Amino acid sequence: MTPAELQRAQRQGWQAYLDRQLHPDPDASLPPEVQARIDALSISQVGAAEALRSQTERRREIRELPQAERAEANQAVRKVSAQRANEASQRMAWRALYSPNQLQEVMTWFWMNHFSVYVGKGDVGALLGDYEDRTIRPHALGKFRDLLRATARAPAMLQFLDNARNVKGRINENYARELMELHTLGVDAGYTQQDVQELARVLTGLGVDHGEKPGGRQAGGTRPQATQDGLFRFSAGRHDGGAKTLLGHTIPPGGMDEIDGVLDLLARQPATAHFISGKLARYFVSDKPGQALVERMAQTFLKSDGDIAQVLRTMFDSPEFAASLNAGKFKDPTQYVYSSLRAAYAEQPPIINVRPAVGMIDRLGQAVGRRITPDGYPLGQSDWSGSGQMTTRFEVARQIATGGAGLYRETPDAAPPKPPVLPSLLDAYGADGPYAGLSSATRTAIEQAPNVREANTLLLSSPEFMRR
Repeated sequence: MTPAELQRAQRQGWQAYLDRQLHPDPDASLPPEVQARIDALSISQVGAAEALRSQTERRREIRELPQAERAEANQAVRKVSAQRANEASQRMAWRALYSPNQLQEVMTWFWMNHFSVYVGKGDVGALLGDYEDRTIRPHALGKFRDLLRATARAPAMLQFLDNARNVKGRINENYARELMELHTLGVDAGYTQQDVQELARVLTGLGVDHGEKPGGRQAGGTRPQATQDGLFRFSAGRHDGGAKTLLGHTIPPGGMDEIDGVLDLLARQPATAHFISGKLARYFVSDKPGQALVERMAQTFLKSDGDIAQVLRTMFDSPEFAASLNAGKFKDPTQYVYSSLRAAYAEQPPIINVRPAVGMIDRLGQAVGRRITPDGYPLGQSDWSGSGQMTTRFEVARQIATGGAGLYRETPDAAPPKPPVLPSLLDAYGADGPYAGLSSATRTAIEQAPNVREANTLLLSSPEFMRR
């Protein structure tokens, strides 16, 4: 929390503040300077559908070029995808730093990691911003069922896990397997390889439109029934229309209704409730949360039809969560960088260049969309507390505390501006703020620092600041 946000929460009271975070104001705005910079990004001006179709057309043109010219032309296409992926990360950073709906930002990151995609595969880089903004963000605090349906229609997910190639007669199980193991039921939830195969059959026909007009002719001159929304396309002609059996349930044929019904079936399984609740508890409470807490959260999940906000309220109102605040959950790299920047620059003009912040998270090993495997980044302390990680965090702390990160440099080629003068972070929050419980060793080291910059560096490097 920034000092101003802490004061607002204290005035409102914990429950009122929590209510506003669990049910964020959809009209809440960013600082005008920040919104203007987001609006200037190419991902804000050129939608994912237009970008992907432009790239598809460019690839067709490249195939007609002389062999010697193709490598450079393909590199230019990849550069556009990389730029769009980088801009998606920048937009997420600005929102994380300045949105008043902080829990929504945290949960958007959580679900981006849960339903992880990799920008290095196919066109996922070009689609990353759309995936975050249109697929994940609107459902981050809503119903899990709706979130699951949205990801099953997301071109980034369908490309990453190969479901765009999953068609009748040529089954690809990749998405089906991860949908059960990573997205819903979890490992060892009692499903079989036969269930995976049957789910893959259900998911046939879900794909991506790369530029064909809706309803246009496909391979073989056929004109199968199609359902299309932007880049997402369901082709009935590519769908296995036979009956299936999944988790002991007979699944009658039904096209998209069949697929949505199966997604709802997975979302409402007790195994899914426990898997999602356990992962939320590990993220917010403890690397090894108590089974009683997870069970209460899972029961809320089932009774509320997967209402994410209600599950979170059960967790936040629990004695286990209250007890966890004493020791504090160890911050992952994203939490560390954002909390450092929000603490240090809360009273400064809005940051105009978030590329260094994105770069810090990348250096610490947790860049959005850079996890190659579909399991997402790990959530435990042991994954982020090694000596190499901590050394880099100390370097990041100094960059932030000394104002030397280039956060106010307009362009990479511009002359570095005068570093901002940051206040003492220890004093900014007051005597009853989050640093009231600093150990005597940490407090002594900070008090003996020769200047405010060194004192702030020590605070951001302290064992206490590494925890939430």
